[in-house]
Amino acid sequence: MADDSKIVNNGGIGSYAAVGDSFTEGVGDPGPDGAFVGWADRLAVLLSDQRPRHDFRYANLAVRGRLLDRIVEEQVSRAIELSPDLVTFCAGGNDILRPGSDPDDVAARYEAAVSDLVAQVGTVMVCTGFDTRGVPVLRHLRGKIATYTAHVRAIADRYGCPVLDLWSLRSVQDRRAWDEDRLHLSPDGHTRVALRAGQVLGLEVPADPDQPWPVEGQRSAAEVRRDNIHWAREYLVPWIGRRLRGESSGDHVEPKRPDLLPLRP
Repeated sequence: MADDSKIVNNGGIGSYAAVGDSFTEGVGDPGPDGAFVGWADRLAVLLSDQRPRHDFRYANLAVRGRLLDRIVEEQVSRAIELSPDLVTFCAGGNDILRPGSDPDDVAARYEAAVSDLVAQVGTVMVCTGFDTRGVPVLRHLRGKIATYTAHVRAIADRYGCPVLDLWSLRSVQDRRAWDEDRLHLSPDGHTRVALRAGQVLGLEVPADPDQPWPVEGQRSAAEVRRDNIHWAREYLVPWIGRRLRGESSGDHVEPKRPDLLPLRP
């Protein structure tokens, strides 16, 4: 059976490839050079710190907007070629958000990819979905997301994969864990996910990912309403428009780190 923190890491992970969509690419967590950072890059730093010789290698194959089948075609196949010690596989969320999608069907295709990965690389860590009970619009998809999350946990049990359980990470229920678009994590949100991923891999992390947020003042109903109107105009309407046009935010975007490269010079 899968154990969420089954690996005791003593520096044995020398290479890591991250596979997924905008969540793993790091959208919402901009870096100083204009590229996104994100939880996977932050996890790579934690893993690199376990290597006294500074010989850790890292690839991030994730591209925003990608659906599961394209992730499998482009990224899973590449991760198998790279043959790293660790792969994180977070995919299917964009499929679940599509009208009429079937979480059972998405999970079956996800499991086929997990089977291929487990057979040919080192450790494969899978990711559940977030609990969207407090997210406008997405709260209505909570049942589908919960069903898919249950499938992912069952798949992890069958293949002995460690699980990055985002559903149970209470700290990301706070709005400060999310970017203004309410679809992607903020830098603080990405940091907390990276810390939790490190815990799953048996690392001693520098902070508790579920530590309480600082107390903030109560917002008035007018402020909440104004924020919701701004969000709908700036983010929700364009997001719906892209889907109606069959466009993706990841069109013409390439992986930011397609090869296993040293994390530090």
